[in-house]
Amino acid sequence: MKKVIGYVGTRDLQDVRVEDIRALDVINIAFGHVADGAIVWEDGSEEKKAALKRIRENNPDIKILLSVGGWSAGGFSLASRTEEGRKKMAQTGLALVEEYGLDGIDIDWEYPGTSVAGIDSDPSDGENFILLLTALREALGGFESGKMVTIAAGGDSYFTLQVDMEKAAQQLDYVQLMTYDLQGGFQKVTGHHAALYHSRCNLIDACAHKCTQTFHQAGVPMEKLILGVPFYSRKWDGVQPGSCHGLGMEAQTVGGYGPDYTELTADYINKNGFVRYWDAQAGVPWLYDGKTFISYEDEESLANKVKYVKDNGLGGVMYWEYRSDGTRTLTEYLRRKLDGED
Repeated sequence: MKKVIGYVGTRDLQDVRVEDIRALDVINIAFGHVADGAIVWEDGSEEKKAALKRIRENNPDIKILLSVGGWSAGGFSLASRTEEGRKKMAQTGLALVEEYGLDGIDIDWEYPGTSVAGIDSDPSDGENFILLLTALREALGGFESGKMVTIAAGGDSYFTLQVDMEKAAQQLDYVQLMTYDLQGGFQKVTGHHAALYHSRCNLIDACAHKCTQTFHQAGVPMEKLILGVPFYSRKWDGVQPGSCHGLGMEAQTVGGYGPDYTELTADYINKNGFVRYWDAQAGVPWLYDGKTFISYEDEESLANKVKYVKDNGLGGVMYWEYRSDGTRTLTEYLRRKLDGED
């Protein structure tokens, strides 16, 4: 069965609807961090245990992993440079798995070999990344224990240039591709931040298909690849229309974090001057009001992603993040689509 995997913030665990708990195969808790070389998970322990108990009661088959890292979360590089450091990370991760009855650890190191988010890095990161995964797998008892080791990987070739993904995949249950933020935070040219395919008006060719093929060619089996989708948007301001209604045009700003799906449905999609356009080549929509360009995901584009997952033998779909869908429709929608119910 294809997986539906959702990132859920620690403080949002208690608010996940029962229907969504039952629709999910895996919850990645965002986030644990690396502090003084140890994996830590902050906030009140009793509240977390109560929330986890409720989730288990409503879906005994669900897997719950602690995701460690996230954008601008450092500590990985320094801690993983020595065998002692890797062992400390693995053992502290194991301790949290045992204390909270978790099913494993998800590593979200963004990104080995680079300090772009202001984190520590080193040329040896790629090799040490694999050694860290190996240490985690061993600490959690190997594959036979049923405990899981997974990662979230950046959605373009820079990740595979740093890490030998064929070796990494041997230690992993699956690789979650962050096939979003493919355009935006560093560019003043508008584009789709989660395109399925490249299209003629989108100047940058980063897209989910390219990412999937890159990781597969780097040695990751298709069934171990999970396609990531966003429940939020990227927004550019000061955009001239051009020939494609603002797509592929220079803006006065980079594509910053835009409204989430809750806000999009309430105030933006064909509302308040914003017109929804559809890129049939890229398989995704965008919004434009004559000056502001918004790249986002909706049910039509999610259906395209699900079809791609099925047609190409991927392991499922992951999304960031639960809080961003206040309509509480997208998790169940992904489940139904993956199960072929509509």
